[in-house]
Amino acid sequence: METLNAATGFAALSQPTRIDLMRLLATHGATGLPAGVIARELGLPASTLSFHLSALEHAGLIAATRQGRHVIYAVRIFGLRQLFAFLTETCCGGRPELCGDLARLLPEETNLEDVMTPTFNVLFLCTHNSARSIMAEAILEKFAAGKFNAYSAGSHPASAPNPEVLERLVKLGHDVSQLRSKSWNEFMGPEAPRMDFVIALCDTTMGQVCPDFGDHPVTSAWPLPDPSKFTGTDVERAALLNELYGMIRRRLDSFTNLPFSSLDKMTLQMRIDELASAVRA
Repeated sequence: METLNAATGFAALSQPTRIDLMRLLATHGATGLPAGVIARELGLPASTLSFHLSALEHAGLIAATRQGRHVIYAVRIFGLRQLFAFLTETCCGGRPELCGDLARLLPEETNLEDVMTPTFNVLFLCTHNSARSIMAEAILEKFAAGKFNAYSAGSHPASAPNPEVLERLVKLGHDVSQLRSKSWNEFMGPEAPRMDFVIALCDTTMGQVCPDFGDHPVTSAWPLPDPSKFTGTDVERAALLNELYGMIRRRLDSFTNLPFSSLDKMTLQMRIDELASAVRA
């Protein structure tokens, strides 16, 4: 484990509610508990609980699985042992077995559990899901794979993504084979992946009303120019698409570098909202 990863883990634990949450989950071992039961046991509002769960999951200390309509959370014992082993592995000059019970914190030298980096799910929305949201999905999927899962959808999806957008993405080194225009209804059902962030890229002054994704995700709006309104020659439109790509890329670079585990939900919301205007083309 690297120092930065250890710092992320300890930062995720440096809050009384999360300590109580981890202790509660630890009593149930690998079986875990549904989110509703956790909220009731700790007396937390659903939105507050969701934020703390996301921080702990992102730090690799808990894992979530879906069972029917319920999301079950359980402690990742391997992740905990890795974290505390980081503090003890140098004990007694690198011989922690001489440090008594501290050696019990060390992970066993087996491959019984694959080490995985928890990910956040991010959904990008716009009207037709043919250009801006498609670009954002492709950019996040390429440059933040393993830390973020990227999705996109629209209120009135087109039959297919904008051909000029796909062509531009290919020239910029993106795999576009899985990109398609789709309705946001695909992300509303009980079997849909649970979103941590929902970001609207359309012009919010045009009367767009986003669906209710519940209390869990952090939502924001980053209004961006609509490529369907780009005019001029092929060269001029290509230049405008490159500019749009750069705007989205810079926002996402700033977004993915936020210290998620150390920010409360209100501060995180503010930081993400700031990206709508703070990152200029």
